Amino acid sequence: MENNLFNSLQKIGKSFVLPIAALPLAGLLLGVGSTLTNPERSTLLVEGGTLFKNAAVLTDSGNVVFSILPLLFAVAVALGLARTSKEVAALSALIAYFVMNASLASTIKNFMVLADLQKTPGLISNFLNFQNTMNTSVLGGVIMGLIVAWLHNRLYKIKLPEIFAFFSGVRFIPIISSVAAIIVGMLLAFIWPLIAHGIVMLGEGIAHMGAFGTFLFGFILRALIPTGLHHVFYMPFWQTALGGTAEVGGQLVVGAQNILFAQLGHGDVISPEVARFYSGNYVVMMFGFPAAALAMYHTAYLRNKPRAKGLLFSTAVTSFLTGITEPLEFSFMFASPLLYFGIHCVLAGLAFAAVNLLDAGVGYTFSGGVLDFFIYGIIPGNDRTHWIPIVLIGVVFAVLYYFAFRFTIQWLHLKTPGREDANEEVKLHTKQDYLDRNKSAEPMPEQTDAACISEKTLLTAQIIEGLGGLDNIDELDNCATRLRVSLHSGEKVDKERLKQTGAAGVFVAGNNVQVIYGLNVGHIKTELDEYISSLQGSK
Repeated sequence: MENNLFNSLQKIGKSFVLPIAALPLAGLLLGVGSTLTNPERSTLLVEGGTLFKNAAVLTDSGNVVFSILPLLFAVAVALGLARTSKEVAALSALIAYFVMNASLASTIKNFMVLADLQKTPGLISNFLNFQNTMNTSVLGGVIMGLIVAWLHNRLYKIKLPEIFAFFSGVRFIPIISSVAAIIVGMLLAFIWPLIAHGIVMLGEGIAHMGAFGTFLFGFILRALIPTGLHHVFYMPFWQTALGGTAEVGGQLVVGAQNILFAQLGHGDVISPEVARFYSGNYVVMMFGFPAAALAMYHTAYLRNKPRAKGLLFSTAVTSFLTGITEPLEFSFMFASPLLYFGIHCVLAGLAFAAVNLLDAGVGYTFSGGVLDFFIYGIIPGNDRTHWIPIVLIGVVFAVLYYFAFRFTIQWLHLKTPGREDANEEVKLHTKQDYLDRNKSAEPMPEQTDAACISEKTLLTAQIIEGLGGLDNIDELDNCATRLRVSLHSGEKVDKERLKQTGAAGVFVAGNNVQVIYGLNVGHIKTELDEYISSLQGSK
């Protein structure tokens, strides 16, 4: 049961990545456009001029993505959780989401007194955004996506009586999803106020915890990275009242990310109570991780320093620029859980608390790298985002990370990159190193000319072997940096073989495995899909 729960949470978290991927461009358009068109903040453009109007187009184009996020999540969750015919599940979720909202609005109109509901304590933040209906926000989209995916996976092969045979199979899914959406909409009209009130109360409770609550958020966020469940953790804070409620431009806005970008688009000062779920990451990504990488390089054995330098420098630069940290994180997590959870996660939590205490207000759409920092911190101006304290705190935490890592590595003799035994290669091998070493030694796939096999095909075959073979693979997917695989037997996973293919780390939980490849994982997933299809087609 525990394995099934982890598997379900892993899939849900993975499905969140798709709509999140749409946010960086939208945030860029909104951030740049709103800064240039705000007459109180910008003197670059003349109001009413051609360039001003073009900047306004950028603002409106970015805004629309954030306004339809609930719909995007409904489609993405159904798409991510559907086992087959994913396009049918996605279309069904699209239809069901609108039907659910229409049913919700109609139920309120016909069965409830709207004026009385608006007076209900604690619910003012949850009204009104769609045809005089309740604002279920992203949570409503996720709920509808989960229901559609559940119906789809159980009924996509259904056989109806011959008279209705046309509606059998996948054609039945939009129909049953719409029926379910009507029922869900009617139920939400009565139970959503209770759910919303509970979320608001929980969010207020977290807010009253002050800096300690911010510390816990930062600590838990980093601690969940190895499991891949961090998306499930932070999303409610970003998109529901857990992350706060605020009035922006006369409109009530729910969720930290929605408030942040509403304030950004309206030209307001960014609330530090909203940005506390973001700003601390900049300290970790831009300063903490590069300093940790420097400490690992300085403690590497002399014979390994040339290789460790390239590995650690590249991952540090990636962290600084983009906020992608998993290759570096896993390089020391597997060396020592103490170094990861006892040092890194604690420092990350303290970083979140520190920037919150100094009222920093820099958000992001993708991750806390310098590119997002420039767009959402520097461009809007320090008077709106208070980005300068983040830099000052970052320098302090760079020193803390460096000496904490250096001392712990040397004191406990940890095998971080560059400190392997004399007969071992430096960890996190490159793809080319692996291919050069294995070309002559590893067996070639059946019915394939060894002289014609490509490096990609060889690497792909080795990944499949590391996963226990083709017959052991049940479902194959990926998020931004991880290959996420459901297996028939997790005991068949060969972690060392997978690490030799370039994986920064391998995490196995029951019959589910996550293989961390970094930003190239999308290409690896595509190669695996094509290779598996070719093998299955030849049988």
